[in-house]
Amino acid sequence: MRKRILWISQLIILAVLLIYTAFSTQVFYDNWKNDKTEELKVQVTVFDETLHTVDEAGAKALSKALGGNRVTYFTLSGEVLGDSESQTKENHAEREEVAAAIEKGEGIAARTSATLGESYLYYCKKVTVGGGEILLRVSARLDSSWAMFADILPTLLWFIFLDFAVCLLFTYLETEYILKPVKKIARDAALNIEVKTPFKELQPIAELLNKRNREVSEKLVELSEEKELVEKAQRSKNDFIANITHEMNTPLTSIRGYAELLASGALNDEQTKEAAQILLKQSDRLTKLIARIINYNELDNDDLPSYEVDVSKLTNEIVETLLPDLKKREIALETDIEAGITVKSRQERVNEVLGNLMRNAVRYNRNGGRLTVSLKRTEKGARFTVSDTGIGIAEENLERIFDRFFTVDKSHSGKGGGFGLGLAVVKKICRNSGWIINVKSTLGEGTTFTVDMNAK
Repeated sequence: MRKRILWISQLIILAVLLIYTAFSTQVFYDNWKNDKTEELKVQVTVFDETLHTVDEAGAKALSKALGGNRVTYFTLSGEVLGDSESQTKENHAEREEVAAAIEKGEGIAARTSATLGESYLYYCKKVTVGGGEILLRVSARLDSSWAMFADILPTLLWFIFLDFAVCLLFTYLETEYILKPVKKIARDAALNIEVKTPFKELQPIAELLNKRNREVSEKLVELSEEKELVEKAQRSKNDFIANITHEMNTPLTSIRGYAELLASGALNDEQTKEAAQILLKQSDRLTKLIARIINYNELDNDDLPSYEVDVSKLTNEIVETLLPDLKKREIALETDIEAGITVKSRQERVNEVLGNLMRNAVRYNRNGGRLTVSLKRTEKGARFTVSDTGIGIAEENLERIFDRFFTVDKSHSGKGGGFGLGLAVVKKICRNSGWIINVKSTLGEGTTFTVDMNAK
């Protein structure tokens, strides 16, 4: 980066120097030509007809007096009377400076001499000689602007060399100063410290690095959770087999027992009717259990598209369905649900998460207790919180509550359609959606679940 800054700086300065030199040379050249013109005008005034003859000898004598500038005499028709450097007799009436002098009394021109092949600055003026008039032209050799530029080129090269040396030093100091806050940002980002910078130009980089660090931290949490789910796979497998056997065995035992009684014909009409109701109830329970297991397993193969779900509306609807149970058990309800909150998901999945958590908060609450439901907008999406004042969860069970078929209170197993799969479903949906679920609980006092749902 330092080399790039050095070369870019050098190219910029070199371009500026060349442009400045070319511009300055042109300005200097124009000023020099104007000064030379004024000098030639002054030199014409030196002519004295009593001292100089109007012929070649007189032209040479006047040229010597003028420091070597070329002197030419013309008739008013442009014929050459004498020239200090040439013996040409060619008519000069069409030359720019001569034509202007014939018409206006004086003329100025700069061009390459057709007779000598060199560039000259010409000044021609009418002068009086013996009562008549002739044209006197004084001219000086004129260097081109490119020749003048070539003269100062060696000095320019020294300036470029000096500039490179000075720029090398200052570029090192400049880049060190510029890169210092960048190095600090890189160091803080590597240490996973929140990146801050007082420079607004670096603010987008700091925000990007902070975002990346947050994403990495979240991914590490996810990986840690997945690793933990793997360090529980074997135990979960054994528990699953044992629990599903137990859960299915209970209704199957009832179904078999009453079926045998019905088959024996030992029951009267009233007992037969009661047995039929029990068979329906137990078969319904078995059907629900199988449906919950299928639903749980299908979550991993869920590739249906997501859409905007109004979480606020859905939360209020679930609360409405709980009101009869709350009233029956005299459980006080407190809600703080912010309106208009949406997340990218599907309604049935959000309903599974919120519904399971709120129904559990009622199921495991105490009569006369309190249920608190909160939904707030966050920077990333929404935070859902549900708290109860129920039986609570022992600390050693906090890590197991999301396992399949695990229930905190075994006496509640199967009540109201509960089989210990609700929280397992909630956990899986949250993990697949990139949401984060947390639980805090004190045994005998109550439990609080929090779900952070990303908007995307």
